[in-house]
Amino acid sequence: MGNPKAFLEIHRQEAGYRPIHDRIHDFGEVEQTLNTRERKLQASRCMDCGVPFCHWACPLGNKAPEWNDALYKGDWELAYRLLSTTNPFPEFTGRICPALCEKACILNRFNHEPTTNREDECAIVEAAFREGYIQPRVPVRNGKKVAVIGAGPAGLAAANALNQMGYAVTIFEKNEAAGGLLRYGIPNFKLNKAVIDRRLHLLKQEGIEFRYGIEASPVSLQEETFDAIVMATGTPQARDLNIPGRNLKGVHFALELLSQQNRVLAGIEFPKDEHITARGKDVLVIGGGDTGSDCIGTAHRQGARSVTQIEIMPRPVEGPDDPQNPWPNYPRTLKTTSSHEEGCTRRWNINSLEFLGENGHLTGVRVQEIDWQPNPAGGRPIMVPKGEPFVIKAELCLLAMGFLKPEHPQYPANVFVCGDAQNGASLVVRAMTSGIETARKINEYLSK
Repeated sequence: MGNPKAFLEIHRQEAGYRPIHDRIHDFGEVEQTLNTRERKLQASRCMDCGVPFCHWACPLGNKAPEWNDALYKGDWELAYRLLSTTNPFPEFTGRICPALCEKACILNRFNHEPTTNREDECAIVEAAFREGYIQPRVPVRNGKKVAVIGAGPAGLAAANALNQMGYAVTIFEKNEAAGGLLRYGIPNFKLNKAVIDRRLHLLKQEGIEFRYGIEASPVSLQEETFDAIVMATGTPQARDLNIPGRNLKGVHFALELLSQQNRVLAGIEFPKDEHITARGKDVLVIGGGDTGSDCIGTAHRQGARSVTQIEIMPRPVEGPDDPQNPWPNYPRTLKTTSSHEEGCTRRWNINSLEFLGENGHLTGVRVQEIDWQPNPAGGRPIMVPKGEPFVIKAELCLLAMGFLKPEHPQYPANVFVCGDAQNGASLVVRAMTSGIETARKINEYLSK
């Protein structure tokens, strides 16, 4: 521990975002970076706690105190070596992880100024790529083959781990490129797709084979004699809102907009009648989570006239503490993202009743304010209408209400399910953890 008093003398400093008037006109990453001196000072704030709750909170078990100390001392290569022992893709989590470790940080309890682990992590891996610390590692092959179906974060993590164990890994992806949610769900202003391509290039150099445009399944792969198969197909089915008017033009699932916009930025063209755009429209986003936030930022960049976000659940408590979910657990407090800062009307306790339209096109959504009352029988609270229904004007409505957990048939013993396909929709960092754990299970299975 290089500076035992740093947490007392140095305040938390975040890199922050590009100015709104600048970032709103492009899809470049909104987050900025600190210079080397300031980044090292932030790393020095890590206290090397006797009981590091960051280890416990991080699904990957990242050893933040160790690589923060190396970063503070200027040993960037050691910092990367320590970071990469637990995290295969820190360039992803360093940009989009909600930083569970920071909410569990003892400094968060002390003065609500936790260490900047996520930003430090991103700075370390970017330095590692820049300085050439990251080079292809081609392992000795063990003669066994594994197929991975799905090239999202779970599939990529499983493939990477299995490849380094010596297995010949082939990834089957139904889309035209790898990345899954990273590529087709997360906007470029949060994760530039060149970051994904850089990692994919490395994985290919290390021997992983990618096959695109293939809807693979354990049945379709029977003739290829794989010793094991990983199902990392995510949660493809979004939760729908089956109310009158659902078939009106202008009502879309969130990922229809997000994936299409990312494809457009990648140079793919769509027919005019298939193109989803917010330009000049009043936009309503139904759903208060991160996907809804991504829709807000995308709508702004497409030139929306106005953006409103509604959520059926109550407004979260104002931070930083959550009495219902106290430290060191992650606080379920009100979250304001960079997209919200760009302009958005937000409302809670709003139930959607009907999509309204003219000539087959959406013009608004009839909604009603509600209350939640305790259920005498226990379980989920009871929704009670409050006041009169009213209409929110909208020519584009985006459904961002989460995803349904997929159901799987009984697979043979050599088929393993991981990530969101196994657990339901969750964080990228948890999907990666599941992929790594599945690789270990496969190795144990095939080693018997």
